[in-house]
This record gives sequence, C-alpha cells and structure tokens, in this order.
Amino acid sequence: MKLTNKFPLGQYIEGNKSWLRIIDSRLKLIILSLFLITPVWAGTFWRVSVVIFLIIITFLSLLPVRFWWRSFIFLLLLSLIIGLLSIFATSNISTLEIPFRDPKELEITLENAPAWNILEIPKIKLGFLNLGPYNFSRKAINLGIKTSTLIFTVVHSVNLILFTTLKEELVWALSWFMNPLKMFGLPVDKLLFQLLLALRFIPLVQEEFQNILMSVSVRSINYRSLGFRKIFKIIISITERLLLNILLRVEQGADSLLAKGILEINTKRFIPLEEKKTSKTLADLISIFFIILAICLRKQYGAI
Repeated sequence: MKLTNKFPLGQYIEGNKSWLRIIDSRLKLIILSLFLITPVWAGTFWRVSVVIFLIIITFLSLLPVRFWWRSFIFLLLLSLIIGLLSIFATSNISTLEIPFRDPKELEITLENAPAWNILEIPKIKLGFLNLGPYNFSRKAINLGIKTSTLIFTVVHSVNLILFTTLKEELVWALSWFMNPLKMFGLPVDKLLFQLLLALRFIPLVQEEFQNILMSVSVRSINYRSLGFRKIFKIIISITERLLLNILLRVEQGADSLLAKGILEINTKRFIPLEEKKTSKTLADLISIFFIILAICLRKQYGAI
C-alpha cells in the first residue's frame, strides 16, 4: 500500500473536476481564514455548525471519493476520540453520595440557578466491577466539543484547500496579500519561497514514513515477546530515523539549489492563467456572497 495514494494529505489532485478548483486562490485563502479564525472564542453552536458546513462542502465538492474518504474518516474518529478524552479527563469524578459542605450552611438559596452538571451517572455495580459515579459538567462538555471541532476544522479545511489548489497559486495569493509589507523592508519573497519548499516536502515526508514502515514490517518483529520498554525504544528509533532521512533530503535539496548559482526568487511567475469563463465568475461571486454571509452570521450567532 502506497501512503501517498491512499492518504494524499496536502497534495493537489490533478485533473479533478471540483468546483472548488475554479475559485480564485485569493478567495480560497479568505475562506480558509474564516474556517480557522471564526471558531476562536465562539460558542458551541457555531463550532458544530462550521464542522457540519465543512462536511457538506466536502461531499458536494465533486472530488474523487477514493482520494479523501480514508483521511476524512481517520480525522473524524481522531477528533471524536480526543473530544471524549477531554470530556472524561475534565469531568468531576467525585462521589455523589457524600456532600462536601452542609446544605444548610448558606441561608440564601438560589432558586433559579443553572445546573452545573449536564449528566449525572450514579454508582453502578456490574458483578465485581464498580462503575461511577460520574458527573459530566457543562465545562467538560464544552471543552470536548471545542477540542474535537477545532482539530477537525483546522486539519480538514487546510487539506481541502490543498486538494484543489496548486501550491504555486497559494504562494502567489499570499504574495498578493503580503505585497504592502515590502514597503517596510520585509523579505516577503524569501518567506514565501520557504513556504513553497515546505509544501513541496509534504509528499517526501509521507514517502520516507512509508519506507521506514516497510523496512520495519520486513523484519517481522514479534511485538508480543517484547516488553513495554523495548517497544518504546523501537518507536524512538523509528522516529529518529525518520527525522534523519528528512534532514538528509533537506540537505540534498539545499545543495542542488546552491549548485545552480544565483537563485532568483520571484513570486510573480506563479500568477495563475486567467480563465475567462462564466462558471469561474459565478463561482467567485457565490464565494464572495458566502464570505459576507459567514461574517454576518458569526457576528450574530457566534456566541451561542
């Protein structure tokens, strides 16, 4: 199994007929910024709505399903697991039977005070196992939703943009937004060239990771006979070898660039060819409309 084909993370899918491909790359960056920024300091309703909207876009994007369904399911399960771990880790696991303070200690009682716990599971005995009691507070539920939705939104939105946009077009769009910073003497072209190299290295990292996994599987290590320490040492050695191989690739790439002599960095050569089509203009107009609508909805319902 080739990871670069089964899990094409951060790779442009050549020849896809998705309507996301024809949207202007500058508008894509704005939409991506909305997905990354609007969930910050937002309420639970907005976070869940962003995730649902992102899933709808994925299924309606007309991208080949065979390219994204594995990474989509893996990311969804990972987000749910991390969200559940956040809920259980921050929940109040103290007993419900023994009060900490005398209920008659306070003379003033709050009649309409909101309940702190959303779900309270009493002590349950199943044979020789004693489960509970558990108190799932509002804070724990909100933290679980926050972590799971943020992980899914950040990773999947970036991956969706990289699926449908050439890396050169993304670099050019960033240079278009960062062009005013050149007046302050910032090396914009150099920074964007480094970003382009980093995006180019994503498939190389996947390839090196696959090669190391294949080399380990060929050795047929019996993990059942190994202890926890030896398995941990194997994981550390695999990680070390992966980093060394990546650094070796970086060094080889730097040597090849230096061997060419003077390297001219010009992001203007990444300007995409303008396709004057009605579908492209319509897609850009619809994107602008949804950007304005998302900003208005975030201002109106973001705190819910």
